[in-house]
Amino acid sequence: QVQLAESGGGLVQPGGSLRLSCAASRNIFSIDAMGWYRQAPGKERELVSSITIGGSTKYADSVKGRFTISRDRAKNMLYLQMKRLIPDDTAVYYCSANSTSDYWGKGNLVTVSS
Repeated sequence: QVQLAESGGGLVQPGGSLRLSCAASRNIFSIDAMGWYRQAPGKERELVSSITIGGSTKYADSVKGRFTISRDRAKNMLYLQMKRLIPDDTAVYYCSANSTSDYWGKGNLVTVSS
């Protein structure tokens, strides 16, 4: 089992940047995949980006070239660097971990607005 806690969200102007962090309660070396999802008001939760145990990454088309997923296994941390943010990026962002089960953080709100 693993607990996940997101941080780093908030209000940012269009064109700005934010970095989300996800702290895992145990080492992430054996976790098959970790990722970031988001859910905007009135919409379904969608995959933003993921990284596998081998380091392969995946991005939603809408964030390619703007977002970068990374991890620090020594610190049990997952990150999402977000640049050139647009209002459509406004959502609650969730950290996820997929091992023998799926685990989720509680979510962190990102608001992109002027």
